[in-house]
Formats: sequence, structure tokens, C-alpha cells
Amino acid sequence: MRKPLLAGNWKMNTVLQESVQLAEALNKLVGDVNDRDILVCPPFTAINSVAEALRNSVIMVGGQDLFWEEKGAFTGQVSPKMLKSVGASYVIIGHSERRQFFAETDETVNKKLCAALANNLHPIICVGEMLAERENNTTLKVIEKQIKGGLKGLAVGDAQRITVAYEPVWAIGTGKTATPEQAQEVHAFIRKLLVEMFDKPTAEIIRILYGGSVTPDNIKVLMAQADIDGGLVGGASLKADSFAKLVKY
Repeated sequence: MRKPLLAGNWKMNTVLQESVQLAEALNKLVGDVNDRDILVCPPFTAINSVAEALRNSVIMVGGQDLFWEEKGAFTGQVSPKMLKSVGASYVIIGHSERRQFFAETDETVNKKLCAALANNLHPIICVGEMLAERENNTTLKVIEKQIKGGLKGLAVGDAQRITVAYEPVWAIGTGKTATPEQAQEVHAFIRKLLVEMFDKPTAEIIRILYGGSVTPDNIKVLMAQADIDGGLVGGASLKADSFAKLVKY
């Protein structure tokens, strides 16, 4: 049985004080929840302070991206060791906004994945189709390319340490949500791909999250699907009460 994971991606929101206040408020509401994993991914500037605020909490802290080199002349980038040093245990890789605005590719996702695993960070690998791809019925083809490219060369042992997030790009921040049936179809397809790439026991271990306008109102019906193991939550994670409701679905 896969333990649910509810992950809050704060994106480029909350300055330092706001981040700490949000973390502290969330801890009061869900700090004693043990039957599911809870993760928050603040901006880089707040990770250390949020990790300190959640030091004795069940809530884990992650980064929203990383670079694949350990150190060097890479202005503006953050290495896996830097993330670890400020208290991150997870990292989001290949989010659709990174693909859309910052030229992220399956190849760079793969490099970042390998760097995260080499530094004992738990990667959340994001995949998803654009609206035109959904309308052209190429969703599964797109997902297959992203999964196979992003997870290329991964050993079975390492594959068991990853999480996958399916985020239909047309549903992110738009208020549109894939129906539970649409989401389950893609999640089941991803699980099938993981069986083919690795093996059935490994595919059964890997958690597959849904991301795309997840709210307290739709989380329960999404989580009722066989292959949906949690949520990668954007806007609804920026208020402690709404994210707490989501966590306690």
C-alpha cells in the first residue's frame, strides 16, 4: 500500500517572513498527521528558515528545482548539496513551468534526476501534456516520451526512490481539472510504463501524484482512483487552512 503524499509547491510566492508564518500555521493544523506524507516546497530563499520552523514536525521540506553540477561557474543555479545543506529532502524536477519558461527538456530532467539521487534527495519528476496535445489525442504519446527520456538509464534501486507527478498543463492554475477518469487513465498508463521499464514490484512502490488545480473540493474523488497516490498542489497550498483541508481529505 502506497502512503499518500500531499506536496505543496509554493512557486514564486511568499517572502521570508510569509513563508515561515505559513509553515508555522500549517504545522499547527497538520503537524500530528502520520498516515500520509506532507511536503512543502518554498522558494529557495526560504527553505532554510522553513526547515528550521518545521524541525520537529512531520512536514518535510523540498526545493522547486536544482542544477545537475555539484559546484562551479553556473550563475544563479542551486546544487543538490546546497539544497541538502539548508534542510531540503525532496526536489521537484521538470515542472511544466520550467519546461515552458526555462527551456527544460527531458535530457535536462534526466541530468537533474541523477544529481538528486546521487545526493540522497527524493526527486518528484513532473510530466504532462499541453491542451493542443490533449485535443489531438497524443497525451499518452507525450507522457511516454517524457517518462522514458526523464528516467533514462535509471537503475531499479534508484527508481524505487522517485515520485512521479502527472500535471496536465492545461489544468495548472486555470481552474480546469482533469476528470478523475482522465487522470486515472494517465496514471495507470504511467504505472504500466514503469512496469515495462523496471519491474512490477518497483512500479507498485512508486507514488504517482496528480497536479493541476487540486483543491479541497476535488482531492477526495481524485484520491479514490486506484493509481493516484497524492497531489502536487499549487495555489491551494498557499493558505494553511486550505492545504490542511486537502491533507485531511
